[in-house]
Amino acid sequence: MNNIIYRLLKLVLGLFLFALGIVMTINANLGLAPWDILHQGLSKTFGITIGLANILLGLIIIILEIVTGENVGWATIMNMLLIGTFVDILMLNNLIPTFTGLFPNLLMILLGLLIQGTGCWIYLSVGLGAGPRDGLMVILTKRTGKPVRFTKGSVEVLATVTGYLLGGSIGIGTIIMAFFGGNIFQFVFKIAKFDVNNIENRYIIDDINYLKEKAKSNKEE
Repeated sequence: MNNIIYRLLKLVLGLFLFALGIVMTINANLGLAPWDILHQGLSKTFGITIGLANILLGLIIIILEIVTGENVGWATIMNMLLIGTFVDILMLNNLIPTFTGLFPNLLMILLGLLIQGTGCWIYLSVGLGAGPRDGLMVILTKRTGKPVRFTKGSVEVLATVTGYLLGGSIGIGTIIMAFFGGNIFQFVFKIAKFDVNNIENRYIIDDINYLKEKAKSNKEE
């Protein structure tokens, strides 16, 4: 039980840090990352918060994953619910400062990416699955036979274009995040000596099967 509580607290901490990094890149006001451009565009189009747009889009992707037979972890569900919620809490209460100068805002973006990378490492290391958008890359890679680099790039281009047409912000920050985001995440993973290939995820279906076996075993006794 203590181990479960520890893993859940670690998961929540990682998701909070990820949301904090997102808000920092948004408040830098120099353009957003591809998915956040789409979230902002949806927010403006439908009159909802960016956090709620994040949650609803995540829900649609999770449904798609389930329909296509992909395994979904508890972290996938919590990622969908908590990151958007944390983003709204931080933004609606103005808990993250904003700056007017170019240099402070560039620094805000880089620091935001570093914090996102740290949050990503923490929540992935729990081993309860990845976020909905990462799962979408897996689906497309399997279905198309194309490399992850191609599917990830294609989806992010689509998210960027769609978000921009809906009113999302594109700027120098978008370019910075596109070119340096992955490198910064990789830097964090390297410092933490974290290899995503070594993760052994436990999915919701594993817990369901465990409970079924447990119930069957108790019934036989």
